[in-house]
Amino acid sequence: MKTQITQYLHSLAAALALIASMGLTHAGELFKVPTRPDIRTTVFWHATEGATATLLVFPGGGGGFGKVEDGWPTSNNFLVRTARLWAAQGFNLAIFGRPNDSAELGYEDRISDKHMADAKAVLDWVKRKSPAPVWIMGTSRGTVSTAAMLINIQDTQIAGGVVSSSVVEYKYAGALPRQDLPMIKVPVLVYHHERDECHACRPHEVPSIISGLKGSPVKRLMMVSGGADPKGNPCEANHWHGFIGMEPQAVLDISDWIRKPTAK
Repeated sequence: MKTQITQYLHSLAAALALIASMGLTHAGELFKVPTRPDIRTTVFWHATEGATATLLVFPGGGGGFGKVEDGWPTSNNFLVRTARLWAAQGFNLAIFGRPNDSAELGYEDRISDKHMADAKAVLDWVKRKSPAPVWIMGTSRGTVSTAAMLINIQDTQIAGGVVSSSVVEYKYAGALPRQDLPMIKVPVLVYHHERDECHACRPHEVPSIISGLKGSPVKRLMMVSGGADPKGNPCEANHWHGFIGMEPQAVLDISDWIRKPTAK
């Protein structure tokens, strides 16, 4: 355990040094994007100079990214609390919030026509902000949105997808094995912690995602270990489910794969 903590502290220090060297001092911005008649969806946007890709991010839980303070969102969700690290890797960041007609994005909401209309409108908005290729990324319940978007929205600017801590429990609407995964035609990374204890995301069921991605030209399952000091609900961000204690390494693993997608 002491070795893991030491490795994490070294990794975190390196990540913070990278952030400083990149000059990531400018704030991101909060937008309310028109997505359906009389409906606006909140989006956090951070542009990175010379970005090699744009990450369109779907947080887990009920969606949203918390308040924006000092130019950065405050949610503890894995993909949100690491926002600066993604920017330091050279990516634009667009974090999908919630539409103003919904207080929470449940499982069924995330596979609905309304959600797909909002996702398509946000994608079109992101494309106007930057010509960089777009990667759709989600964690936990956000993987339901990610898979649904990759299935239902075909766009040449979508370069691929990343799902982390994926929902695989079949009883949930939108669980990835229940979706039409063969319709996904872009590279996909499935990133999961081997000790994830969330009942909806059991590691032994995760390979079924890879089996379903029959139309993806490149697919990879990356089952990882590492991290330290999990706390609280095993389905929340401060447990293995949220890659606690290994955030810099997780961001680097995923970023490297986005830059060069391979099957192994």
